[in-house]
Amino acid sequence: MKFKEKSKKEKTRIIIIASIIFVFLFLGIFAPIIAPNSGFANIINNSIGKFFNLSDFFVNNYVILLECLAIIVFIWILDKLMLLVVSIFTRKGHRSETIGNLLKSVVQYLAGIIAIFLILSAWGVQTPTLLAGAGIVGLAISFGAQSLIEDIFSGLFIIFEKQFSVGDVVQLGDFRGVVREIGIRITKFEDLNGDIKIINNSDIRGVINTSASLSPAICDISISYDEDVERVEQIIKENLSAIKENIPQIVEGPFYFGVEKLADSSVVLRIVAKTEELHKRSVLRGLNREMKMLFDKHKISIPFPQIVVHQEKDNQQD
Repeated sequence: MKFKEKSKKEKTRIIIIASIIFVFLFLGIFAPIIAPNSGFANIINNSIGKFFNLSDFFVNNYVILLECLAIIVFIWILDKLMLLVVSIFTRKGHRSETIGNLLKSVVQYLAGIIAIFLILSAWGVQTPTLLAGAGIVGLAISFGAQSLIEDIFSGLFIIFEKQFSVGDVVQLGDFRGVVREIGIRITKFEDLNGDIKIINNSDIRGVINTSASLSPAICDISISYDEDVERVEQIIKENLSAIKENIPQIVEGPFYFGVEKLADSSVVLRIVAKTEELHKRSVLRGLNREMKMLFDKHKISIPFPQIVVHQEKDNQQD
């Protein structure tokens, strides 16, 4: 209830502020037209009208405005063409896609900067002076934006040192997810729940790239001590190729690795298949299913936890 009341108050405030802005705009633009040469119109012209005399503004500067519009359209078309070229040459492979995303970000930033300078030049601003001033301001900002510069350089090192690429599964501390985007400043990861985690590039340290090579899906299955181990091993080996056909995500294997452990109430056998990290859990589930069905078919018993309770009878003496 409190949240709903708070949201209603915020909506009311927004409506009031928007209404006040609309009234100011309406008076500044239309008051001289509705009541020309009146005292009220003179007051508006000398106050609000100085800022909202749009008719005179357009009449006096329509050439410059058209030039600015042409600049925006030209830069927009050039930006789209450059992005298309980048997409064509970087559409194959995770690494190419990563570099492509970085180049797209650079192109968009450069297009925006060029458009701003051209528009300012159209309005009569001295571009060389502006560039010199921008250099001084950039130098001043660089001292206060060291983290931003660190993020940019860290992102470049991540890409060119091939630490990880878009589509790789990585482990970052307690977080595990798929790399979805590597930008100039930030990197986006997606976890198993589909949530996106955004991390500054300079904060990415000690990453484990689990997609650098094929990952093992390890299936440990138990059999009873009463079972003939050699018979069970022979059945497993004869059906490994069929198991691979039933689990298409398997890249290498599956392989029978022998007796893993002699447990308290069972003999543990190990079957291993290699697959891409993204499919590791699904392959493991498939192996568990195939082994259970195989053992049921050949009547191989899989022990389960049991509790034996011994109850002593009290000797009753007459």
